[in-house]
Amino acid sequence: QGPVCTNLGLKPGQRLTVKGRIAPNAKSFVMNLGKDATLLGLHFNPRFDAHGDVNTIVCNSKKVEEWGAEHRETVFPFQKGGTAEITFGVNQNDVTVHLPGHQFTFPNRLNLSVFDYFDTQGDFTLQSLSWE
Repeated sequence: QGPVCTNLGLKPGQRLTVKGRIAPNAKSFVMNLGKDATLLGLHFNPRFDAHGDVNTIVCNSKKVEEWGAEHRETVFPFQKGGTAEITFGVNQNDVTVHLPGHQFTFPNRLNLSVFDYFDTQGDFTLQSLSWE
């Protein structure tokens, strides 16, 4: 478990940019964005080789203990031992995930008006976090 941020106050029209380093022997890492640890609007999980997925980004939402339907992206711009920069743009109805050379949206299934919570887990070392 990496740093946990609370009271972020991210509203539609704002962006959160995450920069960090991926472990040389990475299996997967996670970034969670939501209201708190129990209400996750976006569970962002790049998997190098984990849970039966290889080089796949799996996204989901979580309401208390209930996970939603998994969404898979097959564009995988991450490299073991490399650096990563990911920007999450908060919109009214979804979150736009900006990756190097690719972007996609994930619906705001929990209808969160503010994203206050962010954490990282797994084979990723957070270097900087900025929002605008």
